Amino acid sequence: MRIAFFEDDGADGFAPIALTRPVFELVCGQFSLRERLIRFLDVREWGVFIRPYLEQTYREFSPEAFVNDCVWLGEEPTLLINARWLPTPEAIEQLSTVGSDVAGFCDGTLAYLLVDPFESSLLSDSEWAEPLLKIAGTRNAAAVTGKVASHPWDLIDFNSAQLEADFRSCRFIGGQTDFGPQVAVLGDPNDVFVSPSADIDPFVVIDARNGPVSIDTGVKVQAFTRIEGPCHIGSGSQLFRANVKAGTTIGPVCRVGGEIENSILHGFANKYHDGFLGHGYVCPWVNMGALSTNSDLKNDYSTVRVPLSGEPVDSGSTKVGCFIGDHSKTAVCSLFNTGTSIGVMTMLLPGGELLPKFVPSFGRVWHGELDDNLNLEAALGTARTAMDRRGHDLTLAQERLLRHLYEETREQRKAAIVRQRARQVGLSIVGS
Repeated sequence: MRIAFFEDDGADGFAPIALTRPVFELVCGQFSLRERLIRFLDVREWGVFIRPYLEQTYREFSPEAFVNDCVWLGEEPTLLINARWLPTPEAIEQLSTVGSDVAGFCDGTLAYLLVDPFESSLLSDSEWAEPLLKIAGTRNAAAVTGKVASHPWDLIDFNSAQLEADFRSCRFIGGQTDFGPQVAVLGDPNDVFVSPSADIDPFVVIDARNGPVSIDTGVKVQAFTRIEGPCHIGSGSQLFRANVKAGTTIGPVCRVGGEIENSILHGFANKYHDGFLGHGYVCPWVNMGALSTNSDLKNDYSTVRVPLSGEPVDSGSTKVGCFIGDHSKTAVCSLFNTGTSIGVMTMLLPGGELLPKFVPSFGRVWHGELDDNLNLEAALGTARTAMDRRGHDLTLAQERLLRHLYEETREQRKAAIVRQRARQVGLSIVGS
C-alpha cells in the first residue's frame, strides 16, 4: 500500500519539540507514528506533507520518502494519515482495508483519508490541510480509535498506554531470560524483553508488575539501576545507577542517570548525572548538567500552564514538567519550574534560582538573566562537536535549518526579554 503522513494546522502546537522535525517523527511509546505504521503495515511507498522549511532536512533524514510531492500523490490512490493521530493496534489493522468512500475521524479530527489520483490536483506542496478537509467532506465519516495529540504534554499523558500497546504488538521473542541470581525481575517474565546483545550488570531491578519493559540492542545497564514498566530503553543507550519510573521512553544512544518519571528522551540525549526529570520531553543533542532538575507538580495541585512559543497554554493537567528543544545545554544545578518550555539551541547557566518558564530558541540564560547574546557560530561549533562524539555530522541542510529558525525566532527572543524586564521592574517596585 501507499501511505503519506501530513501535518495539519495543529503542528504549531508542538513547539519547541517539533521545531526541527515533523510532528509524526515525535516519539510516543516505543516509536514515532511514522515508524509504527511502516513497521506494522505492508507499505510499498510512502510520502510526507510537511512544513516547507523542513523539506531539506527531511529528504536527508529519509531519502526514500516523497516529500511534498503532489505529482507522486497523483500516480495512485494514497492513504493520507494525520501526523497527530496515535491509532490503536486495531485501528492500524483496519488501515489496510480502507475504502475511498470513508474518511476516518478521531475526536473530531481528520485521522485518515484515501485520496484518489484525480483529487491530488486540489492539493499543492504548500497547502494540503484545508483541501483534505474539503475532500473528507465528500466521504462517509467513520469514527476511529486512538488519540489525537495537540501539545507536547499529550505525548507524555499517552505514553504509558502507548508503551503497553507497542510491547504487545511487537511480540518480542528470543530475548535474554537468564540474568543470574543478582538481577531481580519482578512480575510476569513474559512482560520483559531484553535483547541478547544488551548488557545487564548485577544488582539491577526490572519491575514489570505494572507494565512491560523492553530493552533494545546494545543497551548497557549499570548496577543499582531500577527500571519500572511500562518502559522502553532504545538501542545503544546506557543507564548509570538510574531510577527509571513508569511511563518512560529512553530513545537510542542516550546516557541516563538519576531519577526519571513518565518522560520521553527522544534519542541522542544526555542526562548522565543525578537530578530529576518528570513528565518532560527532551530532544536530541540536549545535554543536562549534573543535578539539573525539573518540577512537575505545583504546590497547590492546580493545572499547569505552559508558555509554548511564549504564550501560556493551560495544559489541563496537574503533572507537567519541561520540554527541551534540540541542541540545548543546561549547566550544573539548573532548576526548571513546572511547565517549562526551552527552545532550540539554548544555553542555560542558572543563577541559583528557578530558570524562566520560557526560554526562546537561541536564547541564553546567563547567571539567571535571559539575554539574546548567544554566539550562533560558537553554538553551531558545539553542535558539530557533540554530534561528532556520537558518530554523526551536522550537515549543511541541518545548519541551514538552524539558521532559519534563528531568524524566525528573533522577535520571540526580544519579546521574552522585554517581558522579563517588565516583571523585574514590577517586583522591584513592590519590594520598595
